[in-house]
Amino acid sequence: MTRPIKPVALVTGASRGIGRAIALRLARDGVAVAVHYKSGETEAAATVAAIAAAGGSAFAVQADLGSPDGPAGLAETFGRQLTARFGGPGFDILVNNAGIGRRARIADVSEADFDRILTVNLKAPFFLIRTLLPHLRDGGRIINLSSMGTRAAYPEMAAYAPAKAGLEALTRLLAVELGARGITVNAVLPGATATDMNPGARDPATSVEIARTIALGRVGQPEDVAGVVGFLASADGAWVTGQSIDASGGQRL
Repeated sequence: MTRPIKPVALVTGASRGIGRAIALRLARDGVAVAVHYKSGETEAAATVAAIAAAGGSAFAVQADLGSPDGPAGLAETFGRQLTARFGGPGFDILVNNAGIGRRARIADVSEADFDRILTVNLKAPFFLIRTLLPHLRDGGRIINLSSMGTRAAYPEMAAYAPAKAGLEALTRLLAVELGARGITVNAVLPGATATDMNPGARDPATSVEIARTIALGRVGQPEDVAGVVGFLASADGAWVTGQSIDASGGQRL
């Protein structure tokens, strides 16, 4: 199998928000990045173009991780791209960033809501990891994006927080299982971050109120979270595994 000159990463949900910032950061650090998207083809192309303009390497891959065959389809498409570009399906970094949320208390969560949130936030990463593990090189990285909502009680995250808590449990057990291969597995827990998924953190007035709950006195930006992921993906992060790392600026301490 031909090994590419630079490490290769797959970042799910990388067309916008935190995922886009992670893709840009990894590319800046010398990683060739597969930019996954569900429906934002234009945004994914813009992310790829931004990476290329900065001298990096990237390509887009599409899949709906909410569909039953989504993880398998993404793994297949990703593998074909790797073989065409690098001569084989081996890669080095998997960032499970794609996720969906619905702010609702338990009484307002339907079974369909629960199934959809659990599918995208937990089931899809589980089966994507399982499918891609034979191709993840020894010494590789798995980084799962969780939420600080797993350590602080937000009743309106009645389905989202349990799904992310499951992802953190998966992170710990995989760290033990994959340790013999030198693969690290960690979770990153963003707090209030100014993205489309968290419009309150983007609103000038609301963000001021949220900032009062954050030790560092401001809401997060996607680049703040990307920096933590970049560290874990780097050689400097090789001695960190099985951890759930808060990246919230000290929110709700």
